[in-house]
Amino acid sequence: MLNSRQRAQLRAMANDMETILQVGKGGINENTVKQVRDALEARELIKLRVLETSPTNSRETADLLAEAVECDVVQVIGTRFILYKESKNNKTIKLVK
Repeated sequence: MLNSRQRAQLRAMANDMETILQVGKGGINENTVKQVRDALEARELIKLRVLETSPTNSRETADLLAEAVECDVVQVIGTRFILYKESKNNKTIKLVK
């Protein structure tokens, strides 16, 4: 679980990041979960977007993916959200405790 200071640090890091995945009319499926898991393993911090055709809104999508991948939701704003999962192998982000 992230504290507010860690969330702020991660939000600042994600400011300049590009959206790497989009959730559309297919919603969340096995393929989406696998892509998110792989992306978090490689990057630790990712930005996603929910399209208007998605069956769930941004908050619901973020929460469902976070539960499926066992990661933290950093922020949800509009159609975009940020996920973070500390990598055991490629630890590149050092969070302030």
